[in-house]
Amino acid sequence: MTHPHHAPSEVLRAALASLLDGLPTRAATRSVDRLIGHYRGRTPTGAPVLRDRSDVAAYAAYRMPATFEAMRAALGALATALPGWLPGSHLDIGGGTGAAVWAAGATWDGERPVTVVDWARPALDLGAELAAAAPWPAVRGARWTQDRIGTGVGTGTAPTAGLVTISYVLGELTEPDRAAVVDTALAAIGTAPGGAVVVTEPGTPEGYARVLAARDRLLAAGLHVAAPCPHDGRCPIEPGRDWCHFSARVARSSLHRQVKGGSLPYEDEKFAYVAATRATPERVPTRVLRRPQIRKGQVILDLCEPDEALRRATVTKRQGPRYRAARDIDWGDAWPPAEAAEDGEDAGGGTED
Repeated sequence: MTHPHHAPSEVLRAALASLLDGLPTRAATRSVDRLIGHYRGRTPTGAPVLRDRSDVAAYAAYRMPATFEAMRAALGALATALPGWLPGSHLDIGGGTGAAVWAAGATWDGERPVTVVDWARPALDLGAELAAAAPWPAVRGARWTQDRIGTGVGTGTAPTAGLVTISYVLGELTEPDRAAVVDTALAAIGTAPGGAVVVTEPGTPEGYARVLAARDRLLAAGLHVAAPCPHDGRCPIEPGRDWCHFSARVARSSLHRQVKGGSLPYEDEKFAYVAATRATPERVPTRVLRRPQIRKGQVILDLCEPDEALRRATVTKRQGPRYRAARDIDWGDAWPPAEAAEDGEDAGGGTED
């Protein structure tokens, strides 16, 4: 789901490296500790979470690489479902310092009008500063617009767009404002074929619930789910027992290591998402919902299937090419991959457990 090269991540990390220069270590840590509570989505507010340059610098250095990787995975899944599609324009609602805009630039090259709307001026100013270092003209040319996020953002102030992203925003809002933001996205893409909306949230039960509510609203407006679901039906996961989320690997910064401790050079960002479109998407046969379990001579896959069902499949060594493909498959990927699709009895590619 993510792109094989890491150049965009490295460019972003280089742009972020100077943000904490001159900011006392203790101040950065305090800002991050406060922001983590909001990021986890348990305290919706009616005011901007990022209050000043210190907050924004700490947030960007700590969270922007993870948000970028989660969005790049979600947008990559949308691009796979809509081969050949290019967003003619991009509206990023609540975009802050622009992680989703960077992710879109890494997914679809070329120039297009880009507008980032956020209610925190310090975040927008820093986003514009970072954008100047981006390798893509669409990011460098973005407009950074201050406006209230929620019921205050209406069709009169939000521009039309072929792609609308709502990234790690809904948890900061009250429930009526969450619905209003999704409605704003729908108004922005209009009724033209090909318009797409991508919503990402933290990969927690609460984040998944917010994504699911947004998914319901997008489907009710006539959009189709491009990813991660292989269908437009109800989610087969039983609420309260489990939740749909995925993982993206992120290189840890010195601030990450300082705040969280530990010595690993990376961490795995858990996120939930939905990508919906007015076009007819090319859906995956099934989606891998958990990290595959690799055991001696077999791989166990937890799959979401087109008939709104969950299934556990076991791919064994005797299945040859399909088994080798299963050993390389990752959480969130399509199953089976195209090169293994002809080798096996069914789309699940194994025996039911």
